[in-house]
Amino acid sequence: MKHAGGGALAEIEPLLAQLRTVDGLVERRPGIFYRRSRAFLHFHEDPSGMYADVRLAADEDFVRMRVQTGAEQARLLREVKRLGLG
Repeated sequence: MKHAGGGALAEIEPLLAQLRTVDGLVERRPGIFYRRSRAFLHFHEDPSGMYADVRLAADEDFVRMRVQTGAEQARLLREVKRLGLG
């Protein structure tokens, strides 16, 4: 699964816009977010849809979540906010 390119990121722009408003997240490159100095969230494109790799706990590796649909994107935002962000 490859990292999401510009065209794929354009498809999830509303989600990216919401993530950009979350306190504590910094978008260092398009679609690549950091929390403090550590990589926190990035996206992959695949024929089966868009996916986010996100660290749901400080000591964990990335967890892959599908973010193709509005419901899946809402779930990702809930998980990010559950961590005390935003």
